[in-house]
Amino acid sequence: MDIRAVREGETEVLVPVHVEGVSFPPSQAPVFYNPAMELNRDISVAATAVFVRDLSAQRDMGPENIRYVDALSASGIRGLRIANETGIHATLNDWSEDAYELIQRNIGHLDLGHRIEATRRNANVLLHESRFNIVDIDPFGTPAPFLSAAARSVVHLLEITATDTAPLCGAHLHSGIRKYAAIPFNNEYHSEMGVRILLGKIARELSVNDKAMSPLLSHATRHYVRTYLRIEKGAKRADSMLEQVGYVAHCASCGSRQCFPGLATFIDKKCPRCLSERMIAGPLWLGRLHEPGFCSEVLTEIENRKLGTKEQARKLIELCRDELDIPMFYDQHLMCKKIGVSPSDIAGFINELRSRGFAASRTHFSGTSFKTDADICDIESVLIALR
Repeated sequence: MDIRAVREGETEVLVPVHVEGVSFPPSQAPVFYNPAMELNRDISVAATAVFVRDLSAQRDMGPENIRYVDALSASGIRGLRIANETGIHATLNDWSEDAYELIQRNIGHLDLGHRIEATRRNANVLLHESRFNIVDIDPFGTPAPFLSAAARSVVHLLEITATDTAPLCGAHLHSGIRKYAAIPFNNEYHSEMGVRILLGKIARELSVNDKAMSPLLSHATRHYVRTYLRIEKGAKRADSMLEQVGYVAHCASCGSRQCFPGLATFIDKKCPRCLSERMIAGPLWLGRLHEPGFCSEVLTEIENRKLGTKEQARKLIELCRDELDIPMFYDQHLMCKKIGVSPSDIAGFINELRSRGFAASRTHFSGTSFKTDADICDIESVLIALR
């Protein structure tokens, strides 16, 4: 296997050489490495560093005593960066012999043998047998087969990536139902649908282990979803968490939507606004996606670090921090098309909503998306007024 050195953040890592002319990511590559995920890894380093600092202060423990696992390491670049740039102890695991050998070589290259352990085991077996303060699941595809073991293993922070956005967002409906035991639908807010379907599945897996989650940061970026979840132990906490899992009823005819918390709840399929039949999605997460205070700390961390995607990361986290805690977003252009008006400047539109007494914000999901507590009639009234 040919390798080369790349530098991300403050870490130089040996990675496989990408063969010219082969479409990326090459499924036949002996070890998977995706340079397009640098933004994901930059944010992971910053978010993990913030959590480690807070956990160290709360528990009076040094970073070196905090155990982190990257259960599906591939090239190992994520875990190597987190260990090197945050100071915590890391276990980097992969079933591939080539990946395992490359991780070992990188441990020597970085002189981190005192803080990084390489293992070659089935990820689910490792997670069922061991407990880690921080569990990171970053698979090539769906994390669904690893969520049960991750929920059992994690003590304080769960970090999950899902790259199977088509099943999560409803484009591959039956695949999404099989993997996440939930019904998504593929409409204008499909990206947020994917985040909430994933979080709903994780919440149900955690509840089996009498654990609860509090989302600190969750984002849908390009072809993947990433979430950071604070974990707490306790049956009562798990019960309270499950109260934030429920369903969304959506009317494709008029665009209205309504949330119904609870795993077992009555939902009238008839739209109260136009009497058309509504679609029902779920069970999914209806609670918050981000903790603003945590996002602010991550922003500070991003500013203070040498990161290759600093500007992009800053913009994304700022949008997440300032996003209203309301499911689901609206798409301004789609609404304007439906009522036959031209879209106005999104910032001016949001200001107009606020001037009328409504809460409103942009979102990180797209440049034309917004969230508001105004009902659809009020939104349309503002759009018409600004045409």
